[in-house]
Amino acid sequence: MSTENIFQLARQRAQEQGLDYAGAVTPAEAYELLQHTGTTLLIDVRTNAERDWVGRVNIDSAQHQAVQWSLYPGGAPNPNFMQELQACVPDRQTVLLFLCRSGVRSRHAAKLATENAYENCFDILQGFEGDKDNDGHRKTVGGWCKSGLPWAGA
Repeated sequence: MSTENIFQLARQRAQEQGLDYAGAVTPAEAYELLQHTGTTLLIDVRTNAERDWVGRVNIDSAQHQAVQWSLYPGGAPNPNFMQELQACVPDRQTVLLFLCRSGVRSRHAAKLATENAYENCFDILQGFEGDKDNDGHRKTVGGWCKSGLPWAGA
């Protein structure tokens, strides 16, 4: 699928779901965009502990940044989220793909960034680990890892 088709589909999802940001992409679509566009960044909004203990995307470091949505321990909202995002990505026209564990915090991050004049914010559906399976385990139902995309374990 071409990058133009991916963006079109992502924006269509936004319209259908009434999203407050540009759109939503699957992990495979996100990876495709990262491989074939020069101005797309993955913003990992998981906590530092999640990246250290669970794993992280394994792509060119120039293609991703880490900006915690909430803080560990305790899960308190990161009061400096927007300042940290702006420091990493000063160009508000950059395509931003937000990633969290399962796709919840990334939606909030995409919405807040859009409210702060970032024009191309996309949520990565299913997140890094995906939903829990029937046994309560992650990485088996959807997500970046289950999709077979590059990641490094803890």
